[in-house]
Amino acid sequence: MAKKKILPEYEGVTISAVAAEGKSIARIEDMVVFVPYGAPGDIVNIKLDKKKKNYGEGHITKMIEPSPMRVSPFCSHFGVCGGCKWQHLPYYYQLECKQQQVEDALQRIAKVELPAINAILGSADTERYRNKLEFTFSNKCWLTFEQMNSGETFDDRRALGFHIPGAFDKVLDIKECHLQADISDRIRLFIRSFAVNNEYDFYDIRQQKGLMRNIIIRTATTGELMLIVVFGEDDEIKIKSMLSAVQMNFPEITSLMYVINRKVNDTITDQEVILFYGREYIVEQMGNLKFRVGPKSFYQTNSRQAYELYKVARRMAELTGHELVYDLYTGTGTIANFVAHDASRVIGIEYVADAIEDAKLNSLTNGITNTQFYAGDMKDVLTDDFITEHGVPDVMIIDPPRAGMHQDVVDVILNAAPARIVYVSCNPATQARDIALLDAKYKVVEVQPVDMFPHTQHVENVVVLVRK
Repeated sequence: MAKKKILPEYEGVTISAVAAEGKSIARIEDMVVFVPYGAPGDIVNIKLDKKKKNYGEGHITKMIEPSPMRVSPFCSHFGVCGGCKWQHLPYYYQLECKQQQVEDALQRIAKVELPAINAILGSADTERYRNKLEFTFSNKCWLTFEQMNSGETFDDRRALGFHIPGAFDKVLDIKECHLQADISDRIRLFIRSFAVNNEYDFYDIRQQKGLMRNIIIRTATTGELMLIVVFGEDDEIKIKSMLSAVQMNFPEITSLMYVINRKVNDTITDQEVILFYGREYIVEQMGNLKFRVGPKSFYQTNSRQAYELYKVARRMAELTGHELVYDLYTGTGTIANFVAHDASRVIGIEYVADAIEDAKLNSLTNGITNTQFYAGDMKDVLTDDFITEHGVPDVMIIDPPRAGMHQDVVDVILNAAPARIVYVSCNPATQARDIALLDAKYKVVEVQPVDMFPHTQHVENVVVLVRK
């Protein structure tokens, strides 16, 4: 058996820049080393964990001199849970990095003629901005290096928190999360305490057994709140006992639901969601529109910044009231309904059938009569025949998943040749790739980055393309 190579540790290394995936960059001799949780200007010791020909990966073992740029992280779980990786960077600098990320993607991948890129639109809320979080139960919590080296014995390993990045079976017990309103913390901690005190089994992720599996908490700017408790077993007495206690202690819950999930994975999109108390949805408001959000609905997780994002998309569409608009990857019809007042007709297409039903209800709720919605795989629904039947769009609004668009979808868009395309993306790299594919017929005329996720490396970007 080959002996594992011991990689070196380097002393007095300066962190020079921020890199992709929330990491930072240091240059050691002729090698670029990617290091998590570094700030430009830090002087540190770095231990290599992986070494290739021209680059390496490592971690900081000692902070010799922190960068003047550094700020104190606000979360006690920073550096362990894997979320909010940029807490140690001031927000103005996070925005600069995201602006650069968009510029680099468009220049290096799209390689098309570009206008000057607008300054990124920052988020008014940089904490407690998320409207949805999912927490996982585990009977064997993740121990930090400090805990393991403390010499202390940890007999109770039960956890309710977040998965450690890259480890499906490792869960960090979360004491407080700054991403969602504090009611989320109070509900989570109450459920954890109730489960411990009443000896409910926490889920064994490797063995795929145990009663307590997940909780999902959704909050709305209207003050409404949805809680979904996911159980790994069907124990009617224990389930009813817990949910009754939650209902009694948290009367502010609008929708209390549960799921019995015996599958290997945690997704509930294919599972029956059972209403225990309240109604089957909560109501979110955006401008003068109200949207029903169900347990399986997609809704942008930063509600207030989503309003700003959609205002950007609507402005860029330049609607006069006479246009036929196609809204691709419409989700629950949020954008479609948001622009419907300014268009002649809006057609929304989405893969998830439940989301399409929500989209129709959202139109009905808001008295919108000029929308139509269709469910199915985009490349199967959006065909040349579909466009012949429903009309050639004047404007297309596209908001695909991180993977971007399928080549077949791009081909249909090129054949349909709408006068204007507004492309909303959560992944500038795949957006840039798609823009390059559209370059045969389209020119980029405006680019607007939008920050939806403070303290993370993620950025949204909106691009306007007009037919050449």
